[in-house]
Amino acid sequence: MRQSMRDKIITVCDLKIASKGENVGLSFYAFFANKNNDPELLLEVAHWWIMDMKLDHFEKAKKIKSLVMADR
Repeated sequence: MRQSMRDKIITVCDLKIASKGENVGLSFYAFFANKNNDPELLLEVAHWWIMDMKLDHFEKAKKIKSLVMADR
């Protein structure tokens, strides 16, 4: 997955944890706008989320962040 997307996921997770608490859950779509303006990136992240990490639709933000940081 692109480094720019890894950075964005970490930022979004940090913001959600700060505003909603340690147990906040996020869906895969939390990291994208409501427009499909970069389908290649969407598929890249979807593959990482579903195939590589085998995550459910909703996961804890702290879990997502730790997976992204460990998978660098």
